[in-house]
Amino acid sequence: MSQHGTAKPVTRAAVSLGRGLELKSPVLLASGTVSYGEELSQLCDLSKIGGIVTKAISLEPRTGNPPRRIAETPSGMINAIGLANVGVERFISEKVPFLRTLDTAVIVNIAGRSIDDYLEVVSRLDGVEGLSGYEINLSCPNVKGECMIMGVSRDATFEIVSELRKITPRHLMIKLTPNVTSISTIALAAQEAGADSVSLINTVVGMAVNYKTRRPLLKNITGGLSGPAIKPIALAKVWEVFKAVSIPIVGMGGIAGFEDAMEFILAGSTAVQIGTMNFVYPDIGEQVATAIEQYFSTPGATTLSEYRGSLITE
Repeated sequence: MSQHGTAKPVTRAAVSLGRGLELKSPVLLASGTVSYGEELSQLCDLSKIGGIVTKAISLEPRTGNPPRRIAETPSGMINAIGLANVGVERFISEKVPFLRTLDTAVIVNIAGRSIDDYLEVVSRLDGVEGLSGYEINLSCPNVKGECMIMGVSRDATFEIVSELRKITPRHLMIKLTPNVTSISTIALAAQEAGADSVSLINTVVGMAVNYKTRRPLLKNITGGLSGPAIKPIALAKVWEVFKAVSIPIVGMGGIAGFEDAMEFILAGSTAVQIGTMNFVYPDIGEQVATAIEQYFSTPGATTLSEYRGSLITE
């Protein structure tokens, strides 16, 4: 792996998500799997990827759910972390100085208990330099009575995105849940309200138990299932949303390598996020970004924009 800061700019695979969010690579690292970037920067050349999405930030610090709150499952993992984070003020004072040093886009994931919470966090961050945009988390499945409620309602999604659009000129990416009847309906509401992009899918509600102890593996009982196990679900949702909206899609859910990322682009994703596999291979983002760049740099190869959404279904 090359040393941080020595990578050549990625150009053939560069993509735009709109409203000034330009990525040197379509590969992003997903919220909740890279913390605030500092630890991972020692294991992965972050200058080679398109960007990182920080751990969710809320108005006040949160301790999250009680342990046990993470468990391995077949082809994946299940978690109920509960959006534990340092809060917006400590994020600005303690985490942003390092994030400003990164030669890659920094997107801040934001969570809240109410619309006012989201608006307050964004308003505090808007004056902070070094941030590329916001991923609005309306779809966390393991925090009771909060963002998940907004993310399953078309009207609530439209309202919160509309209000956020009024107060920030920065890129708004809306993170969608698969735990709905029609994800395209929610995506359309986000688009109509002024979202610049949508990211999908967040984790799938799941459960793991121990038949010997007769107890669930998680203290929260249920949690969010992620990893390769959910990839077929994620691909289907990306394809559904791609046919419904005109704004860029950031696809995620079970991406474990180059081929997976290419499948998401084929299904309509402008960019992708790698999540759970960061825990297995900390430099997977760098590997996938390099492979995508090489693929589209091959003489005679199609361009990324031509390849995107070109799935043959007839």
